[in-house]
Amino acid sequence: MLGLTTAACGGGSDSDDKGSSSSGGKAAYNAAITDVVNPSTTKGGTLNLWTSQDADSWDPARGYYAFVWNLNRLYTRKLVEYSAVPGKAGLELQPDLAEALPTISDDKLTYTFKLRSGLKWDDGAPITSKDVKYGIERVWASDAINGGPVYLPGLLDQGQNYPGPYKDTDPNKLGLKSVTTPDDSTITFKLQKPSSDFIYLLAMPGSGPVPQKRDTGAQYGSAPAASGPYMFKEGGIQPGKSVSWVRNPNWDQATDPIRKALPDAINLTITTNAEDLDARLLAGTADLDVGQTGVQASARTKVLTDPNMKANADTPTTGFLRYAGLATSVAPLDNIECRKAVIYAADPTTLQTARGGPIAGGDIGTSMLPPNIAGSDAKYDPFNRLQGKAQVDEAKKALAACGKPNGFDTIIAVRNNREAEVKTSEALQAALKVVGINAKIEQYDGAQQPSITGAPDNVKRKGYGIIIGGWGADYPTGSGYMQPLADSRFIPDNGNYNLAEIKDPAIDKLFDDAAGETDATKAAEIYSQINHKIMEGAYYLPFVVDKALNYRNPRLTNVYIHDAFGMVDFQAVGVSDGK
Repeated sequence: MLGLTTAACGGGSDSDDKGSSSSGGKAAYNAAITDVVNPSTTKGGTLNLWTSQDADSWDPARGYYAFVWNLNRLYTRKLVEYSAVPGKAGLELQPDLAEALPTISDDKLTYTFKLRSGLKWDDGAPITSKDVKYGIERVWASDAINGGPVYLPGLLDQGQNYPGPYKDTDPNKLGLKSVTTPDDSTITFKLQKPSSDFIYLLAMPGSGPVPQKRDTGAQYGSAPAASGPYMFKEGGIQPGKSVSWVRNPNWDQATDPIRKALPDAINLTITTNAEDLDARLLAGTADLDVGQTGVQASARTKVLTDPNMKANADTPTTGFLRYAGLATSVAPLDNIECRKAVIYAADPTTLQTARGGPIAGGDIGTSMLPPNIAGSDAKYDPFNRLQGKAQVDEAKKALAACGKPNGFDTIIAVRNNREAEVKTSEALQAALKVVGINAKIEQYDGAQQPSITGAPDNVKRKGYGIIIGGWGADYPTGSGYMQPLADSRFIPDNGNYNLAEIKDPAIDKLFDDAAGETDATKAAEIYSQINHKIMEGAYYLPFVVDKALNYRNPRLTNVYIHDAFGMVDFQAVGVSDGK
């Protein structure tokens, strides 16, 4: 629901304001989508970030919100990292802690990395290959470390049933057999079968190093160690209030080809008032909204009608889809025809309007594979959503087929601190009522998502039949987008994003087939098949292919939209006034 995004370049229907020309580095509407706005190497000052959503976790292995992964680049380095540039080049991985991309065996089963020399933690201790291995092993400790992505065990466990470092009987807590560290600068991964996506998994925050002596298990997110240019200020994490980063004195620019670390300090203020956040953005007292989900309706009007403000705004296609998951564990949505009734009864245009309309909300969604992922087909519209109207007759036919001709009662679960999500739940509620589906809206604290809508037992107990969500790719392939949403092996007790709880062996097999396919074109064909099966099962109701109107403070330097995140690359940004 809340993972990393890969975003297509271009501002969508309103991009002709900028056309295909370059802004030459100057501020202009949508300039940051393809260019670096206000390029500079000037260091100093404080970057003032705001958000209407607290982090799910600052623990690299547990955080799964898109903005948290983006901010993670400030303090966690990985073996490889996405390049720090705008455009498609930003999707390319380059060495980070590693001195070069891996040496890969001829059978594509063994990946070997050598670490750079001179790497240090924020306390001055050397960063070693054992720290990387230990950090990766923590992903297995689902009893204590949950909420984050769980791809690596599927590739690296290979029947060992490794319990994670906290239950590891190895005296050094480094007992995962498929990852070896022959010396402090070498780490080798041995896969059971080739995987075209493996290197992308090593760019995830949970693949970053963790020093064993500083690991506090489930509490690690309250004071993570820093391998990047910034570290958490002592006492700097105040849940629900603020986060403060300061320079890491032991980070060496000479060892880091990606980060420039321009500000002296970075502050993040957490609020629950999105309107207040927007007012601060437009007044210049807040630099960026790290949620990057767009300003609210009032601010949107001001920005789009004021040429000076509009020159400091961008509406990228974020790579997210916004949708509702239809829970198969909650009756009567365990019946496919009842799920179809919800999809047909929904009004595509009112849902789009609730998200911000075609400019700031996005294009009407028709399936569960966004257009920036290979295998997507914009013409694939199995529920005829592009015509833009509710299909009452089709919904009533589906209700009759599921044995509920007069409709039924259900609950829509939605995060309380996302205005657009609340508005879409209200629009959906109104449309469903027309055909007799009475949907009660229940709002919850978005920071608690992993244990509320991400906990299948709780979803069933609460009767959450419809769950409002959004998702961007964890990495830029069909599996990086769809696997957490549709693979039955990705349904943990907490932190679940397969909101529909799809358990289809045919879909699981197709994911396996795609993972072993080294031909990108053939892999895309498989992902297309998966997308079709998801829609044929009526598991999700797509709302929009997301766009977001975001405002950037004119004082900011080095601002660009990163295609691996679908939002501003926070680690690159500086301030021009030194304050």
